[in-house]
Amino acid sequence: MHKSLHYLFIASCMLAICSCGNTSDNPGKTASPAPHQDTAAAPPAPEPVKSADAPEKDLTYTAWPVKRSDSLKKAFRALDDAQVKILAAINRADKRHMPGLDTLLVPDKFKELEAYSPFPLRMDMLSKVNKLVLFSYPIQAYAVYEQGTLKTWGPTNMGKKATKTPTGLFFANWKGKEIKSSVNSSWVLKWNFNVHNTQGVGWHQYDLPGYPISHSCMRLLAEDAQWLYDWADQWQLKNGQLVARGTPTVIYGDYPWGQRRPWMSLLENSAANDITVEQLEAVLQPYLEKIMEAQQERADYLRSKEPSETAPAQEVTAS
Repeated sequence: MHKSLHYLFIASCMLAICSCGNTSDNPGKTASPAPHQDTAAAPPAPEPVKSADAPEKDLTYTAWPVKRSDSLKKAFRALDDAQVKILAAINRADKRHMPGLDTLLVPDKFKELEAYSPFPLRMDMLSKVNKLVLFSYPIQAYAVYEQGTLKTWGPTNMGKKATKTPTGLFFANWKGKEIKSSVNSSWVLKWNFNVHNTQGVGWHQYDLPGYPISHSCMRLLAEDAQWLYDWADQWQLKNGQLVARGTPTVIYGDYPWGQRRPWMSLLENSAANDITVEQLEAVLQPYLEKIMEAQQERADYLRSKEPSETAPAQEVTAS
């Protein structure tokens, strides 16, 4: 994994052109607004406020104008699956959309995915919380915590400005492996997990072009959506009544609409998008009591429950 991109670039230029095929994280085609024009040149980003125990990041990045360079397209195609997954996380875009970006942000050395996480690896505040899903609107990324330890993280594309994703504390409700959107019945949303039953908001697999584009849902890479589908807990119903909530899900912040994509600031400062423990504590503190109450109610119910019905899948209003 620790390959120098300079070596990769030289080697890839000697390779025959290999086909990416029509590999896509989504069977449908996204109607996108005019593409963002990100440029490598920008004023230096301010140093973020770091917590006292936050580790320093030994990361540097290069801007690849891959859209306009055949040589860089060849280099991109030479990357292995793990490296492509890292690029997808950094650029908030899926494999099909990355070659069309104005600028692709590439680490000068590849490490494990965890090394690029903007989220704290450990949150002691959550040590008693069994499971938590977190979506950051400002940096278009999600995180999964188990008892305070970061389990995984990845990219998301959330609601566009006209149809923003609601923020606050939610709980995972029903799920479906393939759900048709009520916005457009031709949109098939795979690995869908609802978190807002009345508005039909949830996370699922769909196109990630690299910026907020959805109709309020949280789009994910296919493998991330499937993993979360299996990992998160549904609500519990008895006689049609809610008796236990599913996995708590916190969605917070807002996107810097009309400005440079936040992750492009990693070119000047590798910690530019980092969320400190203190910042995340401030986000989660208002919801912690309710999260713990719901967790206890679920535990009590599961200990004493009789066979209960599973919530039927319902239509979702977003993509």
